[in-house]
Amino acid sequence: MSDEEALELGTLALDTKTDRVGRVMARQGGRLYLRAVTGGREWEAEPDDVRPADATAELRARVAEVNADSGWGR
Repeated sequence: MSDEEALELGTLALDTKTDRVGRVMARQGGRLYLRAVTGGREWEAEPDDVRPADATAELRARVAEVNADSGWGR
């Protein structure tokens, strides 16, 4: 499977330029739009800077999501 196929809408991806993990929300004008699993504003990324999230990046994102949902740290 190519990275292009792996980066379908809704999948988790790592923006290597910013070291942020986000869910692929859209493809438009040759750019990807990602949103953190904890919500917030989407950010634009160049497709060459984005790859499917590996297990470590996915775990990091899911832990952040659980912490945000629990109110931990407020």
